[in-house]
Parts: sequence; structure tokens; C-alpha cells
Amino acid sequence: MNQTFSFELFPPKTDKGMSKLQAVVERLRALDPEFFSVTYGAGGSTQERTFDTVDWLLSEGIDVAPHLSCIGATREQIGGILDRYRAQGVHRLVALRGDIPSGMGDHGEFQYANELVAFIREHSGDHFHIEVAAYPEFHPQAVSAHADLDAFAIKARAGANGAITQYFYNADAYFAFVEDCQRLGLDLPIVPGIMPITNYLQLARFSDACGAEIPRWMRKRLEAWGDDLDAIRAFGAEAVSELCRRLLEGGAPGLHFYTMNQAEPTLAIWKNLGLG
Repeated sequence: MNQTFSFELFPPKTDKGMSKLQAVVERLRALDPEFFSVTYGAGGSTQERTFDTVDWLLSEGIDVAPHLSCIGATREQIGGILDRYRAQGVHRLVALRGDIPSGMGDHGEFQYANELVAFIREHSGDHFHIEVAAYPEFHPQAVSAHADLDAFAIKARAGANGAITQYFYNADAYFAFVEDCQRLGLDLPIVPGIMPITNYLQLARFSDACGAEIPRWMRKRLEAWGDDLDAIRAFGAEAVSELCRRLLEGGAPGLHFYTMNQAEPTLAIWKNLGLG
């Protein structure tokens, strides 16, 4: 099986941030990833910065998969973005519902990601390869595990080509999720999302918000190092590398790294894996 690798970026807020991002991309680009994805803020809050980042990547001849979230958007607005990307030669999208911004009263013309996927197919046919989100440890707003699996199946059958998971540190959760999807007759590739560990307090906040579990043994070790960031990063690189080894050896179709606009943590894992 040909395993593929990709990297996620978020659009920087300043010119200095963009310069830093460009340097990071140059380092990661040397690893020959399948694509770089670029996030899109809640309710389209980073739309222009997302466009700027996508435009730069395209100008460098880099394959890019812009995130596209639909909450708060109209069909006309989404159609305009699809036309823009198609004209630029973008062929891959990450289609998401998106988080609901605090205080947003109007959720727009889309309620769920499956509606966005169906609209992309209606509007653009098969032009775009569509990735959707998957949650091996289940979406934090899911009523139940069964309801979350059913929601994923509806989204996949609406026209998705593949899925990228929320990050996790329990390989068994991923393999169980893939088996559940196969039992439902879903045969799309489900790529694990990988979050390097560089800052425990930040990771704990992210994880509490998105429902990603940090196993107790990892939490206790990370807590024990306190503010010793070097020790945290060394442990994180080894622990996440071992997770990636197990995933790849177990048949995962690739890895998608949440880089947080940093090169070194991902490069350390890449080196540990001996990926070249």
C-alpha cells in the first residue's frame, strides 16, 4: 500500500508570521508531502488570511488542500469560494462544519458537514477530492458513539473521498473506529491526524476542548516535567513516534501532521520513523 503524508498549517496573522510560515514550509516541503492543508477560522473568521496562505503555496507550486467550513455561510458564498479555488487549480478540499463562534445567531444555510459535501458535489461535480473529519474518540458534541458513527457515514456517503481524524494518542481507538466504518460498508481511506507534543499545558487545553484523550500514563509523565520543555519535547517525540509506528504497521493509509506552524517537532518524528 502506498502510504501518503501531509501537513496542516494555520494562516498567520502578521507579515512576520507569514515569513516564519514560509520558512517552515520550505523545510517540510523537502519531505515531499502529498499536500499541505490550510485551516479556516470559525465562521470564516480567517477567510482572507486563508486565501493569502493558499495563494502563496500555489505560487510556489505546492499542492494545497484548503479547509472550508460551512457554519454561518450561504450557498452563494460557498459557491464563490469553490469557483475561486477551481480557477486557481486547487483540486483538494477539507470540508468541515466548523465551530460555531460565540454569539453567532445565524448559522447560515448549512447545519452539518454532510450538507457541505453534498453541495460541493452539486456545484463542482468530481473536480475536488474531498477530505472530511473523523473522530476515533468521538465528537465532543456527539449524543452517543453510535450516533457519531452514523453521522460520519452520512457525511462519507454524501461524496467524500477520504477522511482525516482528530488527533489521538490511543492507537486502539483508531483501529476500532476503522473497523466500525468497514462494518458500515465505508471503504474510504481514514488517515490518522498526528499532534506532536511540545507544550503540555497547551495540549491539555486543546484536548479538553476537542475531546481528544491524553492517556493517564502520558499525562502523569508530562505533568512531572513541569516547565522543562526540553524534556517534554523529547518524551513527546518518542511517544508520538511510537504511536505512528504502530499506526503505519497496522495498515493506516498515511499520516497527517498538525504542525502548529512549526517544523522541528514533525521533523523529529519523521526522523525517528526513518521515512527518509
